[in-house]
Amino acid sequence: MRKLILLTVTTVIITSCVSKKKFTDLENNHNQAKQELVDAKADLQQCLIDKDVNANKVVSLENQVASLNEDKKNAVRQVENLTVLTQASSDNIKNVISQLSEKDKYINGVRKAMTLKDSINLAIKYQLTKELTNGIQDEDIQIDVEKTVVYISIADRLLFKSGSTTVSERAKEILGKVATVISTRPGMDVQVEGYTDDVPISRKDIKDNWDLSVKRATSVVRVLQDDHGVDPKRLVAAGRSEYVPLETNDTAAGRSANRRTRIVILPKLEEFFNILEQKPE
Repeated sequence: MRKLILLTVTTVIITSCVSKKKFTDLENNHNQAKQELVDAKADLQQCLIDKDVNANKVVSLENQVASLNEDKKNAVRQVENLTVLTQASSDNIKNVISQLSEKDKYINGVRKAMTLKDSINLAIKYQLTKELTNGIQDEDIQIDVEKTVVYISIADRLLFKSGSTTVSERAKEILGKVATVISTRPGMDVQVEGYTDDVPISRKDIKDNWDLSVKRATSVVRVLQDDHGVDPKRLVAAGRSEYVPLETNDTAAGRSANRRTRIVILPKLEEFFNILEQKPE
């Protein structure tokens, strides 16, 4: 009897263990199925999104293809239009090319004239330097060529006494050498420019620095005309006052550098304009 009872209990226990294990397996399978379902839904949603994106791309590509086809049609029409150019149009094109060729000749002619003017100015600088250094060695005389124009800058201490507008005798010698070179170039104009420092001046015969700069330029012009025979039609007197300084006016050396007279030798404007107005051959 005891054996039977023990066998029955053992059988029940074994049966109970097997059922619990199956339950666990079934539960695990259920959870796995639920996760697979969630993953499947997520994949489905992504597929739907990708479908919309791809549909938009297809529409965009179709629009691009339509645009390219229209461009192709336009290009074909343009080629057709070009192929039906008349002989008169061809002649017009030839005329335009011919006119451009003539303009090129004209431009080259102006360039040659400018190059010639550069060469003349360099020659003038060389001649002036030679004349002024022959017996006159002074750092207060500067000769430069800038933008095809010759500049002769002379410190006022060589030309005038302080506050004076009367050209000194030594300065007349210097201006005589300048006049010698000017006389060899009758096709050039001469502009004399007076410059001052910023120290105010007010006298009975001189109102301000404008007045002083103009009077000094006029005095130099008169020496060139009266003492050295330069044609007055070629001469221009101009005053620049204190407003174009070379150096600062805060020092004595700077103010001295700013008090100067500049003689500019340049081609006559009407001659240059005549070059521009010439018709190409």
